Amino acid sequence: MSTFFQQLVNGLSLGSIYALIALGYTMVYGILRLINFAHGDIYMVGAYVGYYASTLFRAEEPSYARALGIMVLSMVVCAVLGVLIERFAYRPVRRAAKMTSLITAIGVSLFLENGGQLLFGADPKFFPSNAPHREFNVGSVRLTSEQLTVFVVSIILTLILLFFIQSTKTGKAMRAVSFNLDASKLMGVSTDRIIAITFALGSAFAAAAGVLVAMAIPKVDPLMGILSGLKAFVAAVLGGIGNVPGALLGGLIIGMAEVFTVGYLSPTYRDAIAFAILIAILLFRPQGILGRVEKEKV
Repeated sequence: MSTFFQQLVNGLSLGSIYALIALGYTMVYGILRLINFAHGDIYMVGAYVGYYASTLFRAEEPSYARALGIMVLSMVVCAVLGVLIERFAYRPVRRAAKMTSLITAIGVSLFLENGGQLLFGADPKFFPSNAPHREFNVGSVRLTSEQLTVFVVSIILTLILLFFIQSTKTGKAMRAVSFNLDASKLMGVSTDRIIAITFALGSAFAAAAGVLVAMAIPKVDPLMGILSGLKAFVAAVLGGIGNVPGALLGGLIIGMAEVFTVGYLSPTYRDAIAFAILIAILLFRPQGILGRVEKEKV
């Protein structure tokens, strides 16, 4: 039984990372009906910004304040990157066919991956320790400060996002654009600004995930966003793409499924389980757990 609870803790920690990345997918899809396949690579850029910030601003003693500052810096840089990608890659093809937008997203993803290898080097880099490491024993279950930090920060950021969407003027405008972009324009909403804010928020959350995962698994490389991004996309679909609580739920489920597969079946199926879940959800509930069926006029 202790093994079960240990795997549960590990799964929640990993799932929190997928959830943060999935939030970006679900926000962009909710606004533009676009799958931003470059989103996983923004997560990679966020991890590298955190790495270079940690190296540049070295400290004798790790502290949570320093870790928070590095995470915020990474979120700001990636928010700017997200806005630039939207402005120069996606906005020019917004009115084009959906296939054009999809190919553009794949092109941006390849650009970031290869640009990352050229700029950062192909070899993995080991992330410096920014926050104090502590271990706690709850019965026979071992908890680390990194696991707790990842889970708590993910929940806090998701709650902040929900509050922003539900209670602020910009959040209400985002919901309006999500419901009907053209009608929002007629009502005086600056849709270009709202879309840019959506990309900025999604990219910032991906950056937070990159720094958090680098704290828990202190190794970064230019291709780290490929598989994590795909699993986060599966999490978004599982929870109901376009639904913020669904992204959180889907991420936690995918994380736990992956960890339990490693613990009770075989590490060989670690990556396959997420895509098996994707096939199952598309077959039996394509709208996702918390998603709703939307009728489209033809």
